[in-house]
Amino acid sequence: MPRRNLLLLVVLTLAAIVCFTRMRKNPYLNVIADAIEVIEQRALEPVGDKQLFEGAMRGMLGQLDENSLYISQDDLDAFKEDIDREFAGVGMEIMVDPETSQLAVRSPMEGTPAHRAGILAGDRILAIDDKSTSGMALPDAMALLRGPEGSPLKLTILHVGEKEPVDVSLVREIIHVDTVIGDTRNEDGSWNYSIAGQEGIGYIRIDSFAETTAAELEYVVEALLEQGMRGLVLDLRDNPGGWLTAAVDVSNFFLSSGVIVTIRRRGGQITESYIATPEASFPNFPIAVIVNQETASAAEIVAACLQDHKRAAIVGQRTYGKGTVQEVLELREDCGAMKLTTASYWRPSGTDIQRPRDSDNGDWGVKPDKGFEVSLTDDEYVAWHLWRLNRDAYQRPGEGKEPATPPLVDRQRAKAVEYVEQLIE
Repeated sequence: MPRRNLLLLVVLTLAAIVCFTRMRKNPYLNVIADAIEVIEQRALEPVGDKQLFEGAMRGMLGQLDENSLYISQDDLDAFKEDIDREFAGVGMEIMVDPETSQLAVRSPMEGTPAHRAGILAGDRILAIDDKSTSGMALPDAMALLRGPEGSPLKLTILHVGEKEPVDVSLVREIIHVDTVIGDTRNEDGSWNYSIAGQEGIGYIRIDSFAETTAAELEYVVEALLEQGMRGLVLDLRDNPGGWLTAAVDVSNFFLSSGVIVTIRRRGGQITESYIATPEASFPNFPIAVIVNQETASAAEIVAACLQDHKRAAIVGQRTYGKGTVQEVLELREDCGAMKLTTASYWRPSGTDIQRPRDSDNGDWGVKPDKGFEVSLTDDEYVAWHLWRLNRDAYQRPGEGKEPATPPLVDRQRAKAVEYVEQLIE
C-alpha cells in the first residue's frame, strides 16, 4: 500500500476511535470519512490531504454565519497581526498611485525605520530586495515588506522630485500601529487632537479596538484636559471593531455607573454583564460620537452604550449592525484556527445590535439621535474617504511634495462640533 494511503488510513482510524461515541448521534461523520477516502482514490486530479482538510473546514464554517471562518496556518500570523495592530516591518503605509499605477508611499509612520531613513509620502518604491514592483499587487508588496524582527530589507526608492533612484537599507522592527488618532499631523509627525478654529473641543478618532486602545485613549484625553478641553468629538466612522474588552474599557471611561454591554450565549442566556466603575471615568464633559454605515462590532458597543445612558449625542448614519462575538480557537498540530461566532452582545437597553439576515427592518445597529442624522451619498462617502486618506499622510515640512488635499466640508463632523459647541458656551 502506498505510504500516502497508509497515512490516510491511520488518520481515519484514529478519527474513528475518537469519534465512535459521536457517530451514533451524527451519522454524517461516517459520510465525511467515506467522502475523503473516495476523493483520495478516485478524483481525476490528485488532491493533498491538507488541501482536503482546509476545504472541509472552510465549507463547514461558511455554513454558519458571515463572521465565522477558517484561518489556515499560513494566514494565522497575519490575522493576529491585524487584530493586535503589531507586526515586524519598516513602518510605512503604501498604495498604488492612481496616476502612474506605480507602488508608492502613502505615509511613513513616525519614529519607524522608514521615517528615520527619510522616506517621504509620494516616494516611488521601484524594487523590494531587488525584486521589481512593476505590476505587483498591493498585498504581495505588503507581504514582502514584513518579515522577522531584525531582518534586513533593501528598497529601491525614487524620491519625490528626484530623477535617479537610490537604494535604502533598513532593518525590520516591531511596528505598533496607533488606534487612537487625531485630525492632522504636527510637524514632527505626531497627531493633533483638535480642530482648527474650535478652541476647547477635542477631536479623537478610534480606527479599531486593539489591546492598547484604552491606554492610548486615556493618555490623549488626559493631555487634552490639561490643555483646557471642555468637550469632545469622538469619531468612530469606518471603525470595524476589534477587541470586546477594549470597547468595554473605552466605554467605562465615559460612565460612572450602569451596564455597558451584556453577552448572551446559545438560547439567549446572559452569561456576562459588564458594569461601569466610577474609579475609571473621565469628567462629565459633553461628547458627540460620529458613526456611519461602516461602524461595526466593538465600535457599536461604545456608541450604543453612550447613547443608552444619554452620555453622548450620536451623529451621522445608522451603523453596520454586527452584534456577535467571535472567538479564535486554534486547532492542534499546526492546522490553523477557527474564528467562530459563540455569542451575541446586547446594548444596555436590552436591544440586539445584530442586523437580521433576511431584513433591514427592526431596531438593530445604532441610529443617530433625532435631529442628528447626516447621511452621505455614495459619491460623498467616496470623496470624504479619499480626503481623509490624503489628510492622514505625514510629510515633513519643506521636503518633497505635500499630498493633495482637495477642499471638502465634512458635514457629519460639522454637526457633531455644532452640538458640542452649544453645550460648552
